[in-house]
Amino acid sequence: MTENEDGKMLYFLGPLGSFSHQAAMAAGERLKGALRLETHLAACERAFDVIGHVEDGDGLGVLAWENNVEGHVVPNMDALTDALEVAGFGLLVQEVAFDAFVRPGDEDLRQVVAHPHGLAQCRRFIVETGLEPVAAPSNAAACRDLRPGQVALGPAVCGGLYGLETYRSSVQDFQGARTDFLLLSARREAAGLARRLGGGPGGSPRTGDRGSAYESVVVFIPLDTGPGVLAGLLDRIRDAGLNMTSFMSRPIKGNDGTYSFMATIDAAPWDPSLRDVMRESVGRGDWVKTLAVYPGRQRPEPPIAQWMLPRGGAGAGKAMGPDGLPGMDVDKELLW
Repeated sequence: MTENEDGKMLYFLGPLGSFSHQAAMAAGERLKGALRLETHLAACERAFDVIGHVEDGDGLGVLAWENNVEGHVVPNMDALTDALEVAGFGLLVQEVAFDAFVRPGDEDLRQVVAHPHGLAQCRRFIVETGLEPVAAPSNAAACRDLRPGQVALGPAVCGGLYGLETYRSSVQDFQGARTDFLLLSARREAAGLARRLGGGPGGSPRTGDRGSAYESVVVFIPLDTGPGVLAGLLDRIRDAGLNMTSFMSRPIKGNDGTYSFMATIDAAPWDPSLRDVMRESVGRGDWVKTLAVYPGRQRPEPPIAQWMLPRGGAGAGKAMGPDGLPGMDVDKELLW
């Protein structure tokens, strides 16, 4: 990547005030501190446009990736999977909290507007108010384009930016919500940028909490389908001693029974263990693609308490029989 005194454009999902805007500002500071790279922020109408600008060589990008309440941002994940010359090289975390805004003096409220993830994270507020949920391209766009009779959900900064009144503060269902954002670059530059972010000016990698300095997001598509194909892939990852922190499937659109599998793994693609798994998968006829590699992060490993679990189902919290095995109530729940 060529760096000059003018710096690089850094594209994000706008408009101003979005969580992506806040993440882009934080990304600019991080890139300036770790890479001595100046950036200039540019808002995009759609997340797809962020990827498009990076693909065209216009600069870097910031893309919402995963929320700790609603999970992966699936359209962004699919778009990055399909991108030919784009990859992630960094990860940053943005705290997420929602205020509810109205136009000054508006009282006849009928709808609540936000990005689909925003609506999902504020379900309790929507149920309590009885407002009709309406999806918007982004939370900040919902605030910017707010019409009479609507309530917009967005970051607190949007009130002042768009001349709105705060109807209610902190309306999210869960405190401590966060969204992970990927930093995007041209694919040929991603590994070098990840190394520089992970090792600082000297470029030497640090040691992560699981023995790896990096995490990677890798997509596997087995071209042969049938019993045991996915189990075989998971066995290869396990046998290589790799720690997988996330795994999910996506349908190959319009083709019944075909799926891609996305794994987040505590290793870099150039680490021998992961490199060998990917090479073996390709040798078996699978399609493999690295979507991102970025400096590893400390991960908490708290126990899962009973109150966190969904209702129904069987678990260790059920009464045990005299033989130390789960009692019959568990058998009934397992068998329906």
